[in-house]
Amino acid sequence: MRKGMIGLLFASLLGISSVLSGCAAEQTGSKETEEKAKEGGTLIVARLSDATTLDPHFITDIPSANVIYEKVYQTLVVPDKNMNPKPLLAKEWKQLDDVTWEFKLQEGVKFHDGAPFNAEAVKTNFDRILDPATASPQAGKLEMIKEIKVVDETTVQFKLKYPYAPLLSILVSNEGSIISPKAIKENSDKLAQNPVGTGPFVFKSWKPGEEITLSKNKDYWGDKPKIDGVVFKVVPEDATRIAMIETGEAHVTDQVPVTEIDRIEASGTMDLYRTEGLAVEYLSFNVKKKPFDDVRVRKAVAHAIEVDSIIKGVYNDIGTRANSTMSPKVFGYDPDIKGYDYDINESKKLLTEAGVKDGLEFTLTTSDRKERINMAEVIQSQLKGIGIKVKIQVLEYGAYIDATAKGEHQVAIGGWGNATGDGDYNQFNLFNSKSQGAAGNSAFYSNPEVDKLIEDARKESDSDKRKELYSKAQAIEREEVPYVPIRNYEHLAVYGETVKGLWLNPANYLMLDDVTVK
Repeated sequence: MRKGMIGLLFASLLGISSVLSGCAAEQTGSKETEEKAKEGGTLIVARLSDATTLDPHFITDIPSANVIYEKVYQTLVVPDKNMNPKPLLAKEWKQLDDVTWEFKLQEGVKFHDGAPFNAEAVKTNFDRILDPATASPQAGKLEMIKEIKVVDETTVQFKLKYPYAPLLSILVSNEGSIISPKAIKENSDKLAQNPVGTGPFVFKSWKPGEEITLSKNKDYWGDKPKIDGVVFKVVPEDATRIAMIETGEAHVTDQVPVTEIDRIEASGTMDLYRTEGLAVEYLSFNVKKKPFDDVRVRKAVAHAIEVDSIIKGVYNDIGTRANSTMSPKVFGYDPDIKGYDYDINESKKLLTEAGVKDGLEFTLTTSDRKERINMAEVIQSQLKGIGIKVKIQVLEYGAYIDATAKGEHQVAIGGWGNATGDGDYNQFNLFNSKSQGAAGNSAFYSNPEVDKLIEDARKESDSDKRKELYSKAQAIEREEVPYVPIRNYEHLAVYGETVKGLWLNPANYLMLDDVTVK
């Protein structure tokens, strides 16, 4: 890698400041111990919901990706704690010209099924994602790729349709996971339940609705894990998950109810990990369904939501008020874009202009996460003030993902976990017409001008010009209100006193490279 070039190419990531500091041991505990944790043991992770699929070419939610990302599967490059790229399956890279990137690959790496990792394996993966017959929801994120060219066994080139500055930011994310080409050829339809990668952990079993088990890869090509395995247990009840950490029945949960913060901080057996994230929580209108095809109705709802009371009352001041669907930590965020003021009179005026009479009803769909149910109830109460009756529909997480992807909802509470730190991942997936549905655009929003701004920003190598394009897009999005921004995430994890070396990256992935369980 040429250091000067990396600095230029990742000017887009300069806005991402370090939110994680100190060594791994310091990050996972204020309680220091002289006793060194022994290697071995199984890390038990308690989770609210089960995964929806384990095929990275079809995963569209971070909770599912969290099970396999940099555990079973690996990427060519991996983000460090500041979201800057560093080598993984690719040991070095360089940009040959505006549209050609060359990667030199690690040698001697094998997939869990014995297949060799090489340039052909890389080509097989990206060809699969981009093949229309695959129908991968990730295809749009990688549509700038024209061709993957195999130069030799350990050299591969990415030929692009146009210059794309944040290419590495996509390759470090779950979308860039490399699957065994043998598994793709022989058992492609089984990858959703049986992942086969090169990572430090091997998939062992999945009992749907109960648990997913990974075991240590004894033949791992890199530094081997310090634990023998990981079990992701599905525990829907918030209080039960915390109790499991407190008693040692489980070691960590990264889905922390904010109502339990005081209890956690007062505990002598639990520690709380907090870090600012890249994600934003929002209200999503299905703009294809009446009456939300009328921007005045969407604005009326936006002005009737008192966001500050939600952040304080529902989230216990965990996270901050969002003014757009782009987190302040994401490149392209515009601080001058303003959220919607709480203004009941303006709401009523807009509804009258839209010809909406008293008695409007709609269904607000949410997943079964406690805070989101509570948020739905607060919004239900607030909208009574403008004569709108809200029916709340609570769906199990997998059913919620499916329903919003298919556009079965009227309005939904959602969130977008930016996995790269770059505005393209936010803008293209949430707002581009090509991303409607499973790819991320749950509002089914479409505006040719916004599409062009987003696509122009993809092709622009000058970081200042990219920011200008994103600012223009955000201004239009703010005016057309496909989403009502609510909260910038703060990621939380609770872990027991026996756990050392655990950290969350800003995309909210559990990173287990250095984890030990005493």
